[in-house]
Amino acid sequence: MKKMFALLLALVLALSCLTACGASGGSDLAYIQKKGTMIVGITEYEPMDFKDADGNWTGFDAELAEMVCKELGVKCEFFVLADWGKKFYELESKNIDCIWNGMTITDEVKLNTSCSAPYVLNAQVLVMKADVVGQYDALELLKSLTFAVEEGSAGQAEVENLGVDASQITAVKDQGAALMEVAAGTSDACVIDITMANAMTGEGTSYADLAAGIALSSEEYGIGFRKDSDVTAKVNELLAKYKADGTLQALADKYSLTLA
Repeated sequence: MKKMFALLLALVLALSCLTACGASGGSDLAYIQKKGTMIVGITEYEPMDFKDADGNWTGFDAELAEMVCKELGVKCEFFVLADWGKKFYELESKNIDCIWNGMTITDEVKLNTSCSAPYVLNAQVLVMKADVVGQYDALELLKSLTFAVEEGSAGQAEVENLGVDASQITAVKDQGAALMEVAAGTSDACVIDITMANAMTGEGTSYADLAAGIALSSEEYGIGFRKDSDVTAKVNELLAKYKADGTLQALADKYSLTLA
């Protein structure tokens, strides 16, 4: 009897192990398709992800994500990341299924995600009041300024690379908040994506008295999926298809972006 009980217990444990292993090591694409939604992690970031007059999400990334989700046979659900610095945690904990928000491809991104092929070109640029930004046309001149930066962003990394004191840097929740700091005069400058700077500063924009200055870096955007996710290859396949048939170029032209 004891021997039979031990055999039954071993069988139960083995089956439990197989079930657990299958749940943790299966297809990420199958997981997303089974639940019927892809939860897309974003921040409000024009022209990539922003709300239209009716309160619906739109923008280059939002439209592209909707197209991809339609091809995958799932609903696209947008999830606003309250803290950009915690985006990798949100991804691994499955609060989101991808980070799709004009995300610069960095070593940190490649370490923490399965990153797509680059699809849009970008740069980190200085933004200041329009009447003074022209005076700061060399990197060494920036060291006396105070900066607002999105926490965990490529812009923050570029400011830190200048060698400025930590007391000169204010980390905020997103690039929109960084622009607000400069507009309010609580920071001299911010360093943000050129895509957002072009959309949000200058005549006829939300920040007409601000302007973009020198570029601190050039870079590429990618979409971050979970490590070893099979969704990455499928999305790369779709990006290549959209590029070949002109769909991606038409979308880039609509939002004044340059494809990678």
